[in-house]
Amino acid sequence: MLDDIWVDESVFALRPDFAVLLVTAHGLRNGPSDDRSRAWLADASACSAQPEKIEAWRDAYRAFGAKPSRTRPSVDALTRRLPLPEINQVVDAYNSISVKHALPIGGEDLDRYSGPARLIRAVGDEESEEALGRPEPGEVIWRDDTGVTCRRWNWRQVARTRLTEETVNALFILERLEPMTLEELKTAGEELGDLLSELSPDVRVYTRLLFGGR
Repeated sequence: MLDDIWVDESVFALRPDFAVLLVTAHGLRNGPSDDRSRAWLADASACSAQPEKIEAWRDAYRAFGAKPSRTRPSVDALTRRLPLPEINQVVDAYNSISVKHALPIGGEDLDRYSGPARLIRAVGDEESEEALGRPEPGEVIWRDDTGVTCRRWNWRQVARTRLTEETVNALFILERLEPMTLEELKTAGEELGDLLSELSPDVRVYTRLLFGGR
């Protein structure tokens, strides 16, 4: 799926500084949180706050009409939950990288996707799980052929594509706005790949960077 993922030009028009690093991991072995993944979470929880990066995401939410105090960008919500909660080994891995770099990261089960992921401005009639409700017109959403996979850019993911302890093949979505540099985005992706390789030495990791004009 990696080569088929796309970002609509209307999203880049909203935030020309947006870039997304897509990481697929094939052959994962996931499991309950353990001492190793707890240590990753603890190290990330001790990192210094980076409010300027989080504020950039709040501004992006305001740009499409969302109120970031009510539906917070994922990294904003995560950093308010310190110490970080334990979910499972793979989720612990990407949550630790998210907080360390103040970078929104989504984790998706590739085998539960229908068609490629794409980031668009919603029409408002897209199918969505009842718990999340339908997106509002103009809202930035991730979706596949079935419907919404994540509302309000990176606010909340549907249950259908969540990573579980049974996940074998995963997509990670690392989303960047300035002042984060593209180099730091790439570094975060490499660090995530390293943690996934610790969990699953035989995992196959591939990446693709998308940004305005490309």
